[in-house]
Amino acid sequence: MTTATALDPIKDYQKVTRVGFLLLNNFTMIALASAIEPLRMANQLSGHELYSWHMVSETGSPVSASDGLSFTPDFSIADMPELDLLVVCGGVDITRSFTSKQVSWLQLMNRRGVTLAGICTGAYLLAHAGLLDGYDCSTHWECMASLQEHYPKVNCNNRLFTIDRNRMTSSGGVSPMDMFLHMVTLQHGPKLSMAVSDMFICDRIRSEFDQQRVPLRQLHNCGDSKPKLVDVIELMENNLEEPIGLDELAAFVDVSRRQLERMFLKYLNCSPSRYYLKLRLDRARQLLKQSSMAIVEISTACGFVSTPHFSRCYRKHIGISPRDERKGVLPVSQQQNDMTELPLENGFFASMKRSVAVLNSAQAEPSFGSVAI
Repeated sequence: MTTATALDPIKDYQKVTRVGFLLLNNFTMIALASAIEPLRMANQLSGHELYSWHMVSETGSPVSASDGLSFTPDFSIADMPELDLLVVCGGVDITRSFTSKQVSWLQLMNRRGVTLAGICTGAYLLAHAGLLDGYDCSTHWECMASLQEHYPKVNCNNRLFTIDRNRMTSSGGVSPMDMFLHMVTLQHGPKLSMAVSDMFICDRIRSEFDQQRVPLRQLHNCGDSKPKLVDVIELMENNLEEPIGLDELAAFVDVSRRQLERMFLKYLNCSPSRYYLKLRLDRARQLLKQSSMAIVEISTACGFVSTPHFSRCYRKHIGISPRDERKGVLPVSQQQNDMTELPLENGFFASMKRSVAVLNSAQAEPSFGSVAI
């Protein structure tokens, strides 16, 4: 296996960067497509084969994406050809979507000098394999709390993507496109990467420093940016374990407590205290679903004075107890009708059955409903 050079500038068009995509169960199609399409378009626009890519699964058997569609890989991990870059394609239910054989294979690829990457929640598997210790990394924001709690040696961040030495990690959705366009820039220059971006109607190539979650995004999008309100929300999000008092929050942005309360009421239709509580409960829900932490530990990690107080708040605002949440019991508002007996011979009903099956499957995932809308 050759030493990985995927991040080194390449002057010679004869050099082909060989990319493999390891498909995990329930991988997200949008993240996979966002990673592959920049490679395809770079080849097309340059008129040279700059990149080759192959899909791989553990046994070579088809793998189901999170939308229920099946994808047939090109190789198994036993017969995968030589690579420069191996990308772990994660998705939903990442903590239960990989095997020890896949972990061992990733460790082998690392020893052979292959650059390793993770898209969507793929960084979680790399962290589990011990391949991100001491590295900066990005992952989908919904998986971040679990990754941080389980693998404290990994320097997790909120950025769209991170390139740290021989590791490339990105969050989900379309952010892999930004990471791979950045790779194209490093290897073949900005002219090609910008041309690829234009072909995909991207107004700009986002950088490593762009954040995947922007507090109060809705205010930015409607042209009514409130920087002081955004600053307070960021301060809240960074201090969930030891909540900051309202007077201190107000002083931080140089407003009175009353002014702060009016801002929250006007733009978020709630008090600062209620919004802060929602942030802490959202984090608690992620930890309940994605980690094995004891409920008392989660209570402390999310800034509650006692476990009974945490349980009362959780039941009141989420509609279910922390213990039942961990067991996978759904609030009444999220329970779905059973449509598993729809007739398969009717194409319309068959497609309905697939979508309902995907939703019902999602309800059992640790990340389901971790953010209340």
